[in-house]
Amino acid sequence: MPINRRDFCRTASATALATAAFGSLLLAPPALAETVSMTELMAPQPLPDMVLGSKDAPVIVVEYASMTCPHCAHFDETTYPQVKKNYIDTGKVRWILREFPLDPLAAAAFMMARCAADGSPPKYYDMVNTLFHQQDTWAIQKPIPPLLAIAKQAGMTEEKFKACLSDQKQLDKVQAERQRAIDQFKVKATPTFFIGGTSVEGALSYESFAKLLDAQLKKK
Repeated sequence: MPINRRDFCRTASATALATAAFGSLLLAPPALAETVSMTELMAPQPLPDMVLGSKDAPVIVVEYASMTCPHCAHFDETTYPQVKKNYIDTGKVRWILREFPLDPLAAAAFMMARCAADGSPPKYYDMVNTLFHQQDTWAIQKPIPPLLAIAKQAGMTEEKFKACLSDQKQLDKVQAERQRAIDQFKVKATPTFFIGGTSVEGALSYESFAKLLDAQLKKK
């Protein structure tokens, strides 16, 4: 069912307590899956893609993640920085993170990141990284105060923060993006990556992820 503002307010506390178990149940062991059409994968989304890396990069990676997923946070802290340094920043990989919230709190965090970024991909990824790195401070029973503190550190006013989390149209787009991933690309776990169109599930180590990227680069 679609998430709405009332759902978020009612379930935020319960969601925070259940996040770790919920995420674990949805995750499958890391494994290669079927390849999807790059044309379909890169078609316009309900939300504008936030892209890092050169538009001429030979390999495109699309990540579906949830802000409350501990596996996603682990990947962001341990694997992603090296991938960014060695592949994204060097022009080998173009990276796209798409919203796949497992719960209302994750949807709210993604919305906050979008609002803080104001259309800037670097600012968006900075906020996403901050939220992942501080996940244990806001994915708790009372998430609003710590989320507001993070928002203020990023330059958001309390008024903008409240308006952001009350934006039902934006929430509907987040939900639509998640549903499209389920319906068209069979995404069922977080994190799920599409590397050159081939799906891989799980918080892979840098070594394992780099091997997959190198295999795709050799095909180019």
